[in-house]
Order: sequence, then C-alpha cells, then structure tokens
Amino acid sequence: MILQPFPSGPFETNAYVVACPRTHQAAIVDPAPGSFDIITSYIETNHLIPKALLLTHSHWDHIADAAAIKAKYNIPVYIHSLDAPNLESPGADGLPCWITFEGVTPSCLIEEGDTIDIGDLHFEVIHTPGHTPGGVCFYCPGEDILLSGDTFFKGTIGNLSFSTGRPALMWPSLTKLSLLPPKTKVFPGHGGSTTIGNEDWLGNAEEVFGH
Repeated sequence: MILQPFPSGPFETNAYVVACPRTHQAAIVDPAPGSFDIITSYIETNHLIPKALLLTHSHWDHIADAAAIKAKYNIPVYIHSLDAPNLESPGADGLPCWITFEGVTPSCLIEEGDTIDIGDLHFEVIHTPGHTPGGVCFYCPGEDILLSGDTFFKGTIGNLSFSTGRPALMWPSLTKLSLLPPKTKVFPGHGGSTTIGNEDWLGNAEEVFGH
C-alpha cells in the first residue's frame, strides 16, 4: 500500500492519501484545512487516480478541504450517516470554528461492516462512536493497517469534552479495536503512528481515561 500523511491546518490534522501500487487508484482521507494543494500535487506527481474521499468523522479540521477535493476530482464522498449533517452544514455540531468553508453532500452513507475497494485494497468500515456519534475507522486487513481518525492516538483517546462526545460509546469502540491483530499499524488523525499491540490500554480504556 502507498500511504502518505499530510499534517495540515491549525491542529496538524493528518490528511492521508492511500493508494494501490498496482492500479494507482487512490483514496483521500480527511482533507484537513490547507491540505488541498499538497494532496493534489502529490497525486499528480505520482500519477495516482483518485477514486474516493473517505471521512473518519465530520469535525471541521478533518473536512475543511473536502468540497475543493470533490470539485476537482468528482469523486464520491463517504461518511457515516450520524456525522453527515455536519458535513452538509458545517458548524451544526456546535464546535467553535474560525474558518469558513463549503459543506458537502455525501455520496455514500457508510455503516459498520461496509467495504470500500480502492484497486486491490479493501477497507472495512468499523463504526467507533465516542469522539463523534458517527466516527469510523477504516481497516485494511490485507495490509494490517487501520486509519483511526480521532478515535484514538498513540497513547491516548479522542477528546470527549466536545458537544459531540459520547463517553459511554467510546469505551466499547476502543474495546472493539483492541481485538484487532496486535501487529495492525495505526495511522491516527493527529500525531505519529503506532500499533494495536503497543496500545495495550485499549481494552480497559475506561479505567485509564474515564475519570
């Protein structure tokens, strides 16, 4: 798998391009504010063929360049149904935001267990509510890779104090992810990568972070 992060915007949000080496088909994941130019340059330089725009959730620092990406490549936009309203009307979630950008009508509302194919790569949708009600992770078992969005990061979890936070839903989400193979490489929405095995707190996250 080709996987390239692009930390962008005021919170260094990780936008990603993931691509199939054989077909050069690619997906753009969480196009953060300010990521458009560097993503499009990377795609053109490496002769990739964008096929999908995947959103782990709808917080503005993950979707701000989605409208521009969709307009340039005319590709379908995937998001969970519970986070779709904030994608269409940014700010509907009540989070403070000091930039203005266009909303996007999603092409595909994804749910737990759905599969998205990008060339030879097959991404499974894992619904992981907690940080937002419609938060998801994208899991590629053939490559042992998880794109975790803001569900969890290296050593910690997504913020639960926002208006979108649902602590009671976060703990089962993290327990579910703890059952993935320990060697699974995790690429989160902020910060560096890790593995499931290195985050041995996932199965008892409520005890660690729930106070």
